[in-house]
Amino acid sequence: MKFVLLSTCVAVATAFSPAAMTAPAAPSTTSLSMKFEDVKKAASIGMATIVAAGALAQPAQAITKSELNQLSYLQVKGTGLANRCPEVIGEGSITPKTGQKLVDMCIEPKAWAVEEEVGSKGATEKRFVTSKVMTRQTYTLDGIEGNIAGGNPIVFSEKEGIDYAATTVQLPGGERVPFLFTVKDLVAKGNGPAFKPGFQMGGTFKTPSYRTGLFLDPKGRGGTTGYDMAVALPGLQSGEEGDDDLFKENNKTFDVTDGKIEFEVNKVNTEEQEIGGVFVATQLSDTDMGSKVPKKVLTKGIFYARVDTPV
Repeated sequence: MKFVLLSTCVAVATAFSPAAMTAPAAPSTTSLSMKFEDVKKAASIGMATIVAAGALAQPAQAITKSELNQLSYLQVKGTGLANRCPEVIGEGSITPKTGQKLVDMCIEPKAWAVEEEVGSKGATEKRFVTSKVMTRQTYTLDGIEGNIAGGNPIVFSEKEGIDYAATTVQLPGGERVPFLFTVKDLVAKGNGPAFKPGFQMGGTFKTPSYRTGLFLDPKGRGGTTGYDMAVALPGLQSGEEGDDDLFKENNKTFDVTDGKIEFEVNKVNTEEQEIGGVFVATQLSDTDMGSKVPKKVLTKGIFYARVDTPV
């Protein structure tokens, strides 16, 4: 996949334009309030250039799956290639049948944004603010596979793989926003019977809690282990009012929220049964086990997958 670097300056400025997105009310800790239509609108804003913001940071030369398979561990180590998705060459068409699978699916984010209140007092609005990833090169999902239901339309159901990655991004003001980038239990419905340039599919997925029940906070409190309350703050926790103030901090929860993703295929290698393209996804950030309101995170990038027939 090749990107026109000349459009990078424009793409960076407009990649997260909120013009086509209607800012919903404050997000809930249990569900993603953005409508799927909004995600599709975001996907339609320059889908061909959504990765331009990260194009300068990536090697200019595309690398295919077959080329990656020829490299040894030492040739990959320290190069960042393990965090890159293969790219597809070709503009053919693949018509999958029920019983086949999408395998070796790789989803690589290239740009991130976080929804924030922007503006002065009395004239604020919610916008997606471009953010910088702070996580080392371990945020790409890989080895994902799932079943295909053929016909018109195609339906893909994610089953397993390295389908989550703990990621942190930083806002321009310095605030860091952790979230679990994932596509767990994704069911994506297509808009046609064949994978070909222009084919789109999208659906919802589950976003598990950023931390597990075994996590202990600095006061030793956890979901399934640790203290029930902060031992260091007994005075603040005495009485009903004191307990209310620290209720969310003391009572840890494992929040599972909904996310939405939209894929668009732009390359198909019929001979190798490979597809590639771009994606845009929205999900909620970490709730700190129920103690804070999550933020909405918008992620854009590229993906790769291969159609396989089980033996």
